[in-house]
Amino acid sequence: MAGTAIIGTVFVDIKGYPEDVYQPTGRNIGIVKLIPGGVSRNVAENFGNLHMPAQFVSSIDRTAVGQDVRRQLSESGIDTRFITEGENAMGLWLAVFDEKGDLAGSISHQPDFSALEKLIREQGDAIISACDNIILEIDMNESIAEMVLDLAERYDRKVYVIVGNMGIILKRPDFLRRVACFICNDIEAGRLFHRSFDSFDAADMMRFLPGAVDAAGIPAMIVTMGARGAVYYGSRTREIGACPALPCRLIDSTGAGDAFLSGAVMAFTRGLSLPTAVRAGTKLASIVIQRIENACPPLPDFFEEFETEAQSVVYHAAN
Repeated sequence: MAGTAIIGTVFVDIKGYPEDVYQPTGRNIGIVKLIPGGVSRNVAENFGNLHMPAQFVSSIDRTAVGQDVRRQLSESGIDTRFITEGENAMGLWLAVFDEKGDLAGSISHQPDFSALEKLIREQGDAIISACDNIILEIDMNESIAEMVLDLAERYDRKVYVIVGNMGIILKRPDFLRRVACFICNDIEAGRLFHRSFDSFDAADMMRFLPGAVDAAGIPAMIVTMGARGAVYYGSRTREIGACPALPCRLIDSTGAGDAFLSGAVMAFTRGLSLPTAVRAGTKLASIVIQRIENACPPLPDFFEEFETEAQSVVYHAAN
């Protein structure tokens, strides 16, 4: 088995960090970094750096930058056989951060999805039949999303989705009934459920989530809330709970959601529970926001504490 098939896009991130207090209408002296990005590429790098088997299914430009993306992921242990090439196949993200490390403004140039769509249409059966489970960047286009979900059902593979602009989810909320667990932040959850969660704490979200998730037919959902932690609910298991955020020094908030999803899904693939998956996602996100890079450093022993904890729970239950 090839482990997890991570299906999505590659971006090149151009990030600016001010040396002093950021002035939105003024000139800011600081540093500018060119970093490989894209939510799915970030997730793939996290998988590689935690030594989890995965294949990255994506498209890159026919340029040196595109080849660098392929090389970097391959060197981290990711299977890159299903990275295809095309024209304008990679996106660009221009981002400026304030002195606290929070995003002050950004512009995103979306890639052309034609090469990736062609790859899924022609080789989707081979890709999905060989994997254990799937992480899908669902906001590329409706055709890719539907093809992957159909193939997942054909081969009985669990799907976890990454959202970006919420365009596909808002158009096709029924897609969420076909995923194993929907992981998003409170802003994205607000758009899905047509309300604001700005004033909600974890207890408020725990009261709200079961009814909304059950009504939407979503099997399980995790909502990250930044410094307010994360809340989870499984409609089939009836598990509900919250995990506090870990105190840390924020350097760059981008990549946090990708890291959380990476940690949580990797925990699921290792047979760990929903509450443990949330804790794993929380810990990995806390590591990534303390870095300029979009993904975690190599952490081969990351899951030891979570698996030891799970074994301890089983032992005590048996006794």
